[in-house]
Amino acid sequence: MIGNLFNLILYQPLFNALIFLYAYLPGHDFGIAIIILTIAIRLVLYPLMAQSIRSQKILNELQPKIQEIQKQYKENKQQQAKATMELYQKEKFNPFGGCLPLLVQLPLLLALYQVFWRGFQAEQLKFLYSFVPNPGTINSMFLGLIDLAQPNIIFAILAGLAQFFQSKMMMPQMKKQSQGKDQMAQFSGMMQKQMVYLLPVFTVFILWKMPAAIGVYWLATTLFSIIQQHLIYKKPVLKNA
Repeated sequence: MIGNLFNLILYQPLFNALIFLYAYLPGHDFGIAIIILTIAIRLVLYPLMAQSIRSQKILNELQPKIQEIQKQYKENKQQQAKATMELYQKEKFNPFGGCLPLLVQLPLLLALYQVFWRGFQAEQLKFLYSFVPNPGTINSMFLGLIDLAQPNIIFAILAGLAQFFQSKMMMPQMKKQSQGKDQMAQFSGMMQKQMVYLLPVFTVFILWKMPAAIGVYWLATTLFSIIQQHLIYKKPVLKNA
């Protein structure tokens, strides 16, 4: 039943939107259809993602103050937690504010993966709405050069590089967090720096055996995230900055 609801509410509307774009785009390029649908979805999700990015930026900027509290009340965890919550209240920051947008998006992201994974398969055309033209067969070539139904290491590497650049944008904040003599801060900074390199490697590892359609989507959505993150990070977000 859950699977049927997932298909009815998420998968089928997204699949129909993809085929609609594919049918009416000049040249009927499946890769271009994926990119346009990805951008449209990210525009719809822009407010949610902006909230999540702002929450992460605020948390990064608050880290020096949080570390001062941890040092000041090192032996009193209860007072440490109280002072931290007072800091959050002063800055009007909800520590869980960045989690809810991500949880809301998760089912949609899973549906998108299914659409881009299986969307070029002819048997999926049975899910088309009556007003969406049936193309009969779907040409999975992108720009006439790359078969999106097959794995492609180039898109996997490009997606990994984009992931690295997106993570690297946060490095100035990480450097500030890892300075000083506090061992916990140094450990946290070290782990964050490692994730900057591990996530891109993990991205390439996942994508290099998947259909290139997933790589196109991943690359497009990461580039969109980089632009959105840049627009948000260049503005102050702390209430008392």
